[in-house]
Amino acid sequence: MPKTKDKINPSLDRIVSNLQTKITKQAFLEFRVRTPKRTGNARNKTRLQGNTIRAAYPYATQLDAGKSRQAPDGMSKPTERLITREIEKILRK
Repeated sequence: MPKTKDKINPSLDRIVSNLQTKITKQAFLEFRVRTPKRTGNARNKTRLQGNTIRAAYPYATQLDAGKSRQAPDGMSKPTERLITREIEKILRK
């Protein structure tokens, strides 16, 4: 029985890792598209570092709170909805 487990675990680990990478990239793109673009500073300073989206500008919290007419829902809420949809799609398969 341990041999079967050893064969399955690496495959599952690879699948999970690939899905995590795919969802992270999709989330980053969604966050960046949702970021208001007045001067381009906010979008230009939004980076993906590992599995973390970094909004490296001082007014990121205000934009995410919906203080911009361009992004009344902020960026995090729509990104979270995208992540939820993607995970639900994967689980339905």
